[in-house]
Amino acid sequence: MRPVESQSPAVSQRSVAAGMVEMLRSLGVEYAFGVSGGAIAPIWAALENSEIDVLHFRHEAGAAFAATEAYFASDRPVVVFTTAGPGITNALTGLFAARWEGAKVIFVSPATSSPQRGRWACQETSGYAMPLSGLFASGSLFHYATKIESAAELPEVSRRLASGLSQPGGFVAHVSVPTDVQSSGMSAPLPKGKLSTAAICASNADIAHCAQLLAEGDFAIWVGFGARRAADSIRELAERTGAAVMCSPRGKGIFPEDHPQFIGVTGFGGHMSVLTYMREYLPKRILVLGTRLGEFTSFWNPLMVPEGGFIHVDLDPTVPGTAYPEAETLAVQSDAGEFLRELLKFFPAGDDSTVKSAQPSHISAFPQPERMIAHPCNSQERVRPDVLMDAIQALVVEGSNALVMAEPGNSFAWAINRLRFIQPNRFRTSTSFASMGHTVAGVVGGVAGRQHKVIAIVGDGSMLMNNEIATAVKYKLPAVWIVLNDSCYNMVDQVMSSLNVKNFVQIPRTNFVQIAQGMGAQGVCITQESEIQAALNQAVVAQTPFVVDVVIDPTCVAPIQSRMKSLIAQGAR
Repeated sequence: MRPVESQSPAVSQRSVAAGMVEMLRSLGVEYAFGVSGGAIAPIWAALENSEIDVLHFRHEAGAAFAATEAYFASDRPVVVFTTAGPGITNALTGLFAARWEGAKVIFVSPATSSPQRGRWACQETSGYAMPLSGLFASGSLFHYATKIESAAELPEVSRRLASGLSQPGGFVAHVSVPTDVQSSGMSAPLPKGKLSTAAICASNADIAHCAQLLAEGDFAIWVGFGARRAADSIRELAERTGAAVMCSPRGKGIFPEDHPQFIGVTGFGGHMSVLTYMREYLPKRILVLGTRLGEFTSFWNPLMVPEGGFIHVDLDPTVPGTAYPEAETLAVQSDAGEFLRELLKFFPAGDDSTVKSAQPSHISAFPQPERMIAHPCNSQERVRPDVLMDAIQALVVEGSNALVMAEPGNSFAWAINRLRFIQPNRFRTSTSFASMGHTVAGVVGGVAGRQHKVIAIVGDGSMLMNNEIATAVKYKLPAVWIVLNDSCYNMVDQVMSSLNVKNFVQIPRTNFVQIAQGMGAQGVCITQESEIQAALNQAVVAQTPFVVDVVIDPTCVAPIQSRMKSLIAQGAR
């Protein structure tokens, strides 16, 4: 008798871990950053065997910072994975940064298997040991969070993730999968279609009302990072109307900083020319595009409130009116690009324009950001930061197409104040959550997502806190760190000095080139200003991770006076 051949099931069974990775790939994920561990082993193995590029980091916060920057560099959602317990809590700072920055990040973590919960399992991750409401539920950290307890839940999770990722703005999700569930089988098919959502735009009547208000007198445009995809429309509106344009620190380059209508950067590290414009030109209104007007953008300076108030365009309806609750504000919920495309219809180009444009003599008289070139001095024993920034401007910003990042602290104060960008998407900094260590790790994600060189301007304190040089070496990513090495937390010291506090935070002198070489990277140390050009030229052409260790003069005061005044106004004494 002929043996009966076994029949394959109509739907082959696979593990939940494999289904998770298939789902992530279908959502457009190309990169996963994280730190592995036993509890996440099934999902980690499935990631390694997939088309998703997996980068293994040295610290979970660094992986989350890198994921944030990879999203902005690639415009694709990115995965962060960790093991249980401390792996999850270590990642939280980076995940908060992702939420504040408006990135699209999916955090995948394990949880303790059901039979072991409440029994002091190693790195127990359950309601017995961790606050489920904060870490595993939607709220102020996660737009969407869930714990998968069975394979049957995966299709609904896939649908919810697709819906969140398709929405305008940021989306940070947390999917927790107990270790035993990761290895369990699933046969239910995952959703095939991707959800898409049209951009949010205000009504024609609302836009017509905005145009009428703007036509009542001179107005200025305040550009933030959220308007980065509307650069062409912003420039077109400005040139048709003669409006002055300023930007937030994160908005540098969205409107060309060499344009005659650009009056400067506002807030932290910004330019006095903005305040001069507000005092002397007295615009009727300000059109705000894609910025929350938070502390580092405005310092809530009342001088920035025009007579007619703000027309504030933002995707988040809770943003307008929050920073300046006392100011008259017309809130417009809309994507900035969609809003401007409709608004421009009320300001046609040429002789048919219904709005009187500013005269060329008016524009040429706008206050401009201060441009004082600091000349190198061969006798200088340590490097002045302004001299270094001018060299970075010439050799990196103008001499290459590298993305430039700046670490929170004095590093981004100098970069915001001294560097000029004339193209969008050439500069990245975090002034929202503003965590030390963001950029020293984020530069690795920026290179991975951009597939091109990224140069980070960072402090020595941040490099000692959370660098990922070894990660860049492992994956052959041409990241560059320019370290402002002053052997102290200099922004803290300078702020404390302004408050007459003399308890400074000193750091033992560190040789970052030796650290980099010990990890397999290259580097060069600069101790004199005459050495800057050659070192930066090496960094720009390097095809491997490269560290430029710059011994800077700590007595040079960074342009952080507005931050000092803000702290004093808040009660710091």
